[in-house]
Amino acid sequence: MSIRSQGPPPRQEETERVVEIGRGRTARQTYGFDDVALVPGALTLDPELVDLSCDLAGIHLELPVLASAMDAVVDVNSAAVLSELGGLGVLHLEGLQCRYSDPAPVLDRIISAPIEDAVTVSQEAYREPIKDELIVRRVEELRDRGAKVAVSPTPMTAEHVAEVIGSGKLDALVVEATVTTAQHISSRYESPDLRRLADMVQAPVFVGNCVSYQAALELMQAGADAVLVGVGPGAACTTRRVLGIGVPQVTAAADCAAARDDHFQETGERVPIILNGGMRVGGDIAKAVAAGADAVMIGSPLAAAEEAPGRGHHWGMSTSSADLPRGTRIRVGVAGPMKQILLGPAKRDDGTMNLFGALRLSMASCGARTLLEMQKTEIVVAPALPTEGKAVQRAQGVGGTQ
Repeated sequence: MSIRSQGPPPRQEETERVVEIGRGRTARQTYGFDDVALVPGALTLDPELVDLSCDLAGIHLELPVLASAMDAVVDVNSAAVLSELGGLGVLHLEGLQCRYSDPAPVLDRIISAPIEDAVTVSQEAYREPIKDELIVRRVEELRDRGAKVAVSPTPMTAEHVAEVIGSGKLDALVVEATVTTAQHISSRYESPDLRRLADMVQAPVFVGNCVSYQAALELMQAGADAVLVGVGPGAACTTRRVLGIGVPQVTAAADCAAARDDHFQETGERVPIILNGGMRVGGDIAKAVAAGADAVMIGSPLAAAEEAPGRGHHWGMSTSSADLPRGTRIRVGVAGPMKQILLGPAKRDDGTMNLFGALRLSMASCGARTLLEMQKTEIVVAPALPTEGKAVQRAQGVGGTQ
């Protein structure tokens, strides 16, 4: 069985496997990274001919990667380093960087807390109010470093943040929540007008997260300049267990890519999709692009960088929720400099380093010169791919099979 990675959503009976899960109740078969594989092309390329660059709503990136707006991943320094390497760091405006003038001691408390106290220590740290002057300061610090400037509020605070920052200071405003839809009912606040936000900051507005064709299409129609795709796949996120919601990332990417392509056919406007979370190794990123992603947003692989503020630890954006934490603190270790994690040379054999060297070689093996060409790569359902013939590796705990 092959998965279609492009075009409008086909008729259900053509490509989807629907199974009965109980009397009168059915479910659609969906796929994650370990369920599928890419078929090498009849034409292969010298990897040097592969172009990894992408354009997201007018923002040119040499590497199609965004760093997740999470406190253990992005601060001013790590965002500046990623910008120098060709990616885009997204600073969390409702995190520690905009609550404390010096967040280092607070980061220390969260990192050093015993595991049984990690959530309560995090909740206490995030009770400190967000300060407008720190939002302005962090944006200025990023600009002073010469970095591309992307910052992330939640939908509830997006318009206030846009007013505080003002016009012409950002490269992108990334409005992000666990689930974001164009149709949202609330008695506490009005959903932000995406086009008005873009006018206020004079920059593209990226919006997330969603996992379905209809939700992605409606966000595009509402004015999103890019759409983040993914609910709960991240290593530090517990949303899927706590709330029971989500769609595996390969299926989510393909469904939202179909919305992107339909929107383009209807309007002539191509709104990129950014697959957000769940990618641990280079092969996952290659599958994400083949499934339809225009770029990827990653957290835990970059939390393992020497430059990351979490110093080998990582925690979910909602770990500090006062009522219902949907994230946890994990140890990811320090793998090496960010450049080595993204571009090598790798000192590990499990695919967790030189992530974009791996993407380059995968694209070359599939005969794809560009990310758009990679989106046409044949995908097969192949759950045995990670383990087939790897009994000795599993027994010895090498190659990422442990």
